[in-house]
This record gives sequence, C-alpha cells and structure tokens, in this order.
Amino acid sequence: TCALPIFDNLPLDDAKTYDLLNSAQTLGVFQLESGGMRDLCKKFKIASVEHITALISLYRPGPMDLIPDFIQRRHGEQEILYPHPLLEPIARETYGILIYQEQVMQAAQILAGYTLGGADLLRRAMGKKKLEEMVLQRENFVKGCAATHGIPAPKANEVFDLLEKFAGYGFNKSHAAAYAVVAYQTAYLKANHPVEFLCAMMTNDQGDLAKLAQYIAEARGFGHEVLGPDVNESEVAFAPARRADGKTVIRFGLAAIKGMGEVAVTALLEARKAGRFGSLADLCERVDGRTLGRKSLECLVKAGACDALGPNRATLWSQIEPAVARAAALEIGRAHV
Repeated sequence: TCALPIFDNLPLDDAKTYDLLNSAQTLGVFQLESGGMRDLCKKFKIASVEHITALISLYRPGPMDLIPDFIQRRHGEQEILYPHPLLEPIARETYGILIYQEQVMQAAQILAGYTLGGADLLRRAMGKKKLEEMVLQRENFVKGCAATHGIPAPKANEVFDLLEKFAGYGFNKSHAAAYAVVAYQTAYLKANHPVEFLCAMMTNDQGDLAKLAQYIAEARGFGHEVLGPDVNESEVAFAPARRADGKTVIRFGLAAIKGMGEVAVTALLEARKAGRFGSLADLCERVDGRTLGRKSLECLVKAGACDALGPNRATLWSQIEPAVARAAALEIGRAHV
C-alpha cells in the first residue's frame, strides 16, 4: 500500500492529472465519467479546476447549446465578446459566456448598481420567469444602468435580455466548484495511484459485472495486469499485489466471486494466517465448515481460486465431496475427544 496525500493538500497543477483528464481516461472520475463528458474533456483541454467547474455547469440541458462556442473561444477559434465591456472582469474566465448565477448577480451590481440582496432577488425573479415581476425588474435595471454608468436604454435592455437568458439555466458556481474539486481529487488519485484507485473502484462495483469488465479493461489499458482470485493470495476485496518480478498488479478479491459471502471469506483468511493452504483437503480441514461449506467451495473452484491446489479444476471438483466429508469427520472426532 502507499501513503496517499491528504486531500486538502493536493497540488492543483498536477500535470499527470490534467493529462489523464484530457486523454478522456475518466472512467470512475466523479462527474466526468459519462461518454459525453469524456468527449468534452478531450475537446476542451482542461488546464485548471476552474475549467472543470465550467464544464460541469455547462453539461446540462440548456447550457449544452453553448458548449461549441465555449470550446471555440477557449482555443482562440472564435472572438471573445462580452455583453458589455464592464463585464469583462467577471466573464473573462468563462470566455465572455455567463455560466453561473453569481455572474448574473455581479452583472446587475456592476452595471445597474444593485445591492447584493437586490441582485439575488433579480436572479430569483429571472429563474422563476414571473412576468409582472420581470417587467418591474427590467425598469429598475434600465434606470440603474442609466444612473450608474449612463448606459442608454436600448443597450441596457439588450443586456437585460442576455442576463434573463443566462439566468434561466445558470448554475450555482459554489455548488459546481465543490463538485469540480472532488472531480479533480478523484482524477488525481487515478493518475498518481492508478492501481489503488482501480482496486477501490472494482471493489465498489464488484456486483456489477458490466462495470467490473470496464474497470478490468481500463486497468489493462493502463498496463496493469489483473490476476484471478487465489485462496493463497487474494484478500476480501480487490487489492494491489506484487509479483515475483516486483511488478505491482491487481489481485481479484475473494468476496467478488459470485456466491461467496464475506463471512466465508473472512473465515478463510483467518485460517490462512497459519500458513498457505497445500491442498483442497487442507483448506477444508482448517476452515470452519459451518462458514465455508460445499457450495462456497464449488464457487471457489469454478472461479479458479483453487487452481494452485490441484492439477486442474476437474480434479479439484471431484475432490470437493470427499474433502468436505473428511473435514466433517475430523471435526466430529475432535468434538468427542
């Protein structure tokens, strides 16, 4: 195992993390693992947590229409225009496109002299689209623009129309930023500790065969071998393991085998502390048959977890019944001593 850095101290400029995001290897990364979001990461070329915040806010019904413009402006393929020159400081990081509710509020403060409370009332009115209230808010906005900066009514109405449009789908930036930080943190772990990260993901979704297959394929794509279950090597969950040549691999968890419960696995691991199992009979004699019964043994054999205990699975299968019977007889004998 490795010592993982404390989340609060993660560097926010880690090159490996951004390389992972921009190559769309975001399976398992919070908020960024859908097919559409992975494609967006690759096209946009993320370079900061602020970029992640914006993408999370845009990837929703409504704002998604602005994604092509956002990407083109990001890469200098489209001119960056602002609803009004005074709004450049608040819209520069989003390339002139107002994405967040906070930007709509700031625009009202800057252009029309709204108080913070008044700007929040404007935002809520725009979001609810109440006609009578919007007429009143428009009048206040136009008057405020004229009084604060001498902005003529036609231009003020034009800006108000834009703000109303953006407010209709604007996302709360503080909410999106919190999501973005978690997305970055999970991407950082995957980029810098891929084996541990993938083990955790596989364990979390071990009951979902489709997802498990995806994670195994991704691990192999990263160059990390995924070894099958082994009664002498596996832990309860998927875990990092070291091969004889020193290479770190992922070992399949025993609890991920269909039909195996954690109680049976825990009993097996407890018995293994005394030494490796030499045969199927040895395993049956050392593990309490009340927790690891014949059905569990069949699951282990079929999954290949006992391959090291016999020449082949057919032979091991034929040994289950006599091994279980012998272990039960020995247990009865011990009970009568």
